[in-house]
Amino acid sequence: MVCCRDGTLYTGATNNLERRVATHNKGRGAAYTRARLPVTLVWSEPAADRGAALRREAALKRLSRTEKLRLVGRVRR
Repeated sequence: MVCCRDGTLYTGATNNLERRVATHNKGRGAAYTRARLPVTLVWSEPAADRGAALRREAALKRLSRTEKLRLVGRVRR
């Protein structure tokens, strides 16, 4: 999960985290992040395989903004 310049969060799955964040910051990542550069990595977790990663990505996208911020440690209960 990355935090964009405007404070929004973007969630995605990759098998090369450093390359993916660099790609976003070069303006060649997701269309969503292109207008919100730079992005900063705020959360990552390993997955057993691509299927597990995509299921976890979908679960994270279903969380509310408050739940996502709590996950990354930016909001206290």
